[in-house]
Formats: sequence, structure tokens, C-alpha cells
Amino acid sequence: EPSSRPFSEEQFRAACRELEQPAPVAAGPWQLLVETMGVRIYRLYHEQSGLYEYKIFGGLADIPPKLCADVYMDLDFRKKWDQYVKELYEETYDGEKVIYWEVKYPFPLSNRDYVYIRECREMDVDGRKIWVVLAKSVAVPQCPEKPGIIRVKSYKQSLVIESDGKAGCKVYMYYFDNPGGMIPSWLVNWAAKSGVPAFLKDIQKACLNYSKST
Repeated sequence: EPSSRPFSEEQFRAACRELEQPAPVAAGPWQLLVETMGVRIYRLYHEQSGLYEYKIFGGLADIPPKLCADVYMDLDFRKKWDQYVKELYEETYDGEKVIYWEVKYPFPLSNRDYVYIRECREMDVDGRKIWVVLAKSVAVPQCPEKPGIIRVKSYKQSLVIESDGKAGCKVYMYYFDNPGGMIPSWLVNWAAKSGVPAFLKDIQKACLNYSKST
């Protein structure tokens, strides 16, 4: 595929379809990890890597979908509301926009960093407006690894946002990364069970403050 279109039309459509899916069945490979504050988080275990993929279904009351997408895409604003961001910026290398993101990890763990590309599209699915953001890690020679920081080489995320028919939005997120190094299982569980709902709460608050800041 040409580098100008790193994500295919089908990948965007497939992400939209996830929003329609009924919840994964209890007996299936996806397990319900936690249900809290109107958010359901499922995970799928990978034998080979010992890692999990996540699917998150939820909603944000009183946040219109376009606002949610705008806030999510605004990197400068994210530095203001996301306490885990150490560094975050977008650069253009060889004509391709690439994002560098360093995430603070709790002591004594090393921080992690990501180099990734992303694309946001406003889709029309049978007359419904759906915002889709796809992201994945890329290797860029101009962004070499830094000493003391662990590079996350495998990262994939999709975010799908649609109106809930009222003043808010429905949100679906797929997430996978391989954080490398030895991460204690308590931290993995904490991030999934508490970190994700807290992040949605933070983004909700950020959305409410966004109009004031722009």
C-alpha cells in the first residue's frame, strides 16, 4: 500500500462494524474484565506473547461525537489534561506525519515511548455519521530509541465514536500494545480496570473544558 494511505477503507469499515456488534459472548474467547461507570472492558489472551488485546465499549454523556474526536486528535491539548504524557508531538518524515509519544510509568519502571501514525476519518454508514481514528506503530529511522526508555514496537488502536441519539456519544475502542520489559501483572490489571475508565473520565472533562481553551 502507498505510504500516503497507511490504513485501508476496509479497516475503517471494520472498525465501524465493531460498534454494532453485540457484546462478546460469555463463553467465547473474549472475557469481560470489568464493567464500571457505564464502560465494559473485554480482553483476549494471547498464548504466544502472554499479552492481552482489549475491546472497550462505553459512552460519554453530553459530549457530541465531533467534539470527542477533535479533543482526541488534539495533541497539544492532550498535554494539558493527560497526566501521563511526558512528551508528545507530531513530526513529518519523508512526507508522512508521525507522532512521538513518551508515557510516564510509575517508579521504578522505565518510561515507554511510541512512534506511530494515525488517521481520523468521518464515515457515512447508511446515513449515520461515525468518526473513526486508526493508529499503529511504525519504525522510523529518524526516531531512534532513547537510553532509559523502552520503545513499544507493537501498538495498535482503533477508536470509533458515534452519537448516542441524545446529547452524548457512544464509544468503541480496540487496543493492543506490547510494552516490553517486565511489567508486573498488578500494573497491567490496574491499567485495564482503573486506568481505562479513568482515562474516559479525563477525556470527558477535557471535552467540557475544550471549548473554553480554543
